[in-house]
Amino acid sequence: MSDSNVIRGTMLLTAATLFSRILGMIYMFPFTALVGAQGIALYQYAYIPYTIMLSLSTVGIPLAVSKFVSKYHTLGDYRTGRRLFKSGLLLMTFTGFIAFLILFFLAEPIAHLLIKEGSEGNTIADVTLVIRVVSLALLIVPIMSLTRGFFQGLQSMGPTAVSQVVEQIFRIVFILVSSVIILRFMGGNETTAATFATFGAFVGAVGGLLVVFWYYRKRKPSLDRHLEESTVDHNVSLGDMYKEIVTYALPFVIVGLAIPLYLQIDTLFINPALQSIGYDKTTYETVFAIITGLAHKLIMIPVSLATALAMTIIPAITKSFTSQKEGALQKQLTQTFQMLLFLTAPAAIGLAVLSEPVFRVLYPTVNQELGSHLLMWYAPTAILFALFSVTAAILQGINKQKFAVYSLLSGLILKAALTYPLVVLFEGKGAIIATDIGLITSVIVTIIIIKKYTDYQFAFVFRRIMLIGIFVILMAVTAKLATLPLENAMPNLYQSKSEGGSMLFSIINLLIGIGVGGVLYLYLSYRSNLAGLVLGERFKFLKRH
Repeated sequence: MSDSNVIRGTMLLTAATLFSRILGMIYMFPFTALVGAQGIALYQYAYIPYTIMLSLSTVGIPLAVSKFVSKYHTLGDYRTGRRLFKSGLLLMTFTGFIAFLILFFLAEPIAHLLIKEGSEGNTIADVTLVIRVVSLALLIVPIMSLTRGFFQGLQSMGPTAVSQVVEQIFRIVFILVSSVIILRFMGGNETTAATFATFGAFVGAVGGLLVVFWYYRKRKPSLDRHLEESTVDHNVSLGDMYKEIVTYALPFVIVGLAIPLYLQIDTLFINPALQSIGYDKTTYETVFAIITGLAHKLIMIPVSLATALAMTIIPAITKSFTSQKEGALQKQLTQTFQMLLFLTAPAAIGLAVLSEPVFRVLYPTVNQELGSHLLMWYAPTAILFALFSVTAAILQGINKQKFAVYSLLSGLILKAALTYPLVVLFEGKGAIIATDIGLITSVIVTIIIIKKYTDYQFAFVFRRIMLIGIFVILMAVTAKLATLPLENAMPNLYQSKSEGGSMLFSIINLLIGIGVGGVLYLYLSYRSNLAGLVLGERFKFLKRH
């Protein structure tokens, strides 16, 4: 396959992944309006342990399979890749079934860890049921993921891209349609709607699996021809295959678990800590839903967009490091860091400054004062999540992935140790502070290792970051000042119980804040040539000559 086809396929897959992630964030707004904070809390109780169990059941094998298949196909050995695919399907079926059994039968003990039984809010039986319902998806998703990895190893990104989008669309349509039917036409409650919503993971997985199997059936004659024409066979034993794959995949899955593990720690400690200082069940479940679900979905938008762009540089970093081209490596690292912060910092700080109108517009049915307050604290954490994701990827790029694992573990230990006491001291925002401390620790460790093994000079990028910081501060102050006149002119409307008037006010104020702050940041970045220097290779029109 030609380089242009490979590049086109990679761009297609990147676009599909971004589109799927954005869909996965946007649907949360109408879903929250339907089921409220209690329904979102119930949904999150199921989804966070499911995400962790899914990662453990696949152990990063799909990604490793794509590398393995690509390696042997390049050598003209089609038999080894096919043998791995067939045995991998059996392995993924087995590990998926084991993961399903574990999550299904541990559902009730997990539920007891998450909440205490009471007359208000979600019950132990509710949490147990949603965890068991979502566990069904573990029977299918590992098989689908492995098949995607096989196609990616053939440098065919279309099947993965299409199946990702179809999976997400099936899941979201099922969640929203079932919620509307249950709540609007069948007279059901939010608990029932949230329970059906967790089944959306299974429905989406069926859709994605049908797509990849359709592609496999369509392309099987061509694949079989390659197999018949193959004259090379390395006779790699299955044991050696899986040893190579697991060695490669394990660091990827551990780093990929970073965000779910941080959320799982919050799931274990937020509720009991808030209960210990007198919060009733309805209120502490609302705090939990905001931090792990509603606010988290928002902060992941800039993280996803910025890391997707920055990650495109990682293969080049690997190549430069391997071929010992120090000058190119220094330049690529600088480009990665400044691109990441140029995109993430204004989005995260802007989200914090405009947290009140943002939360009111997107989640009008949830406690506004509490939600906007927690979002304001949580938004800057997006910068840390993005930094850790990219620095960990750089360590993998320079073949120092074990240090990425160590840095993650050091951050998680601090997060686990500090969450409960900080929540007791500072309430909901204490969990966010604990996350920040853990991530800062992990980022510091990754940066030290990058410095040690690449001799990277941070002085230049630090000056560039200072310039970005100044522009972000000016943007934030200007955006806040721009929203004050309307806020002061219509305080009664803002406090009004008239939902329509309050919503209209918030939309206008949000547009003013985004417009004024965004235009100023872009203007300063363009006039100083910062935008051209950071993004110039991708957007040449931004360069000032």
